[in-house]
Amino acid sequence: MLDLRHIHKTFFPGTPNEVQALCGIDLLIPEGTFAAIIGTNGSGKSTLLNAVAGAFDLDQGAIHIDGKNISAWPEYRRASLIGRVFQNPFAGTAAEMTLAENLALSMRRGCRRGLGLALHRSARTEIADRVRSLNLGLENRLDNPIGTLSGGQRQALTLLMATWLRPRLLLLDEHTAALDPKSAAQVAELTLTIIRREKLTALMVTHSMPQAVQLPDRIIMMHKGRVVRQYEGQEKSRVRVPDLLAAFDQVRRREQLDPAVAHLLHNQYA
Repeated sequence: MLDLRHIHKTFFPGTPNEVQALCGIDLLIPEGTFAAIIGTNGSGKSTLLNAVAGAFDLDQGAIHIDGKNISAWPEYRRASLIGRVFQNPFAGTAAEMTLAENLALSMRRGCRRGLGLALHRSARTEIADRVRSLNLGLENRLDNPIGTLSGGQRQALTLLMATWLRPRLLLLDEHTAALDPKSAAQVAELTLTIIRREKLTALMVTHSMPQAVQLPDRIIMMHKGRVVRQYEGQEKSRVRVPDLLAAFDQVRRREQLDPAVAHLLHNQYA
């Protein structure tokens, strides 16, 4: 379970470049929930994921996973609970190492033993079996450098690595955005398969409205560092892409209207 309590983060405070990125976020993601975060550029989507991952210190608030307050934990320590897949397919793997070596590292995450011990015969068999489950024909290329793969293939393996030890929380930061449409669809389908099979708790940032509608159990809409709308349960099952676009328009119109209303009220009662 992920529990965010009154999360605040401002970058470059007190300067002309000040940005209020997160403004009092309260969010509870129950165990086994797959939630998607949507919003315009600058809404705070990726900043929220970075806050959970420990990429920076919070100004205010607390982050709990499974009841543990991890707010003061450094990023490397949070990695014992969190798996993450980035937008860049090349960010989560070592290009010069083989497929087997990259996957062996994910198998031994948190252990002190060397890589050589991780590549014994039984480990290679397990690696081949799991790679075969991706249905990408990569089980016969385990000794090839992972840098020789396409972006979609590499992102699929990154997803496998991130979930190998069944993390308590999986963070997906626009993980299909850099892929061609066919590869993006394949990785999205694989994402849903792994999350459902492993019963993972997952938080996905996406700009794809079809993905937001089709994949998760819950949709969280952000705007200017705040959660402005959520869809879950029966409402989520009924929502469609035009509904999300209309909700965005409503938020923008309200934002444009509020200053005008305030100005009218000021003139009326001044």
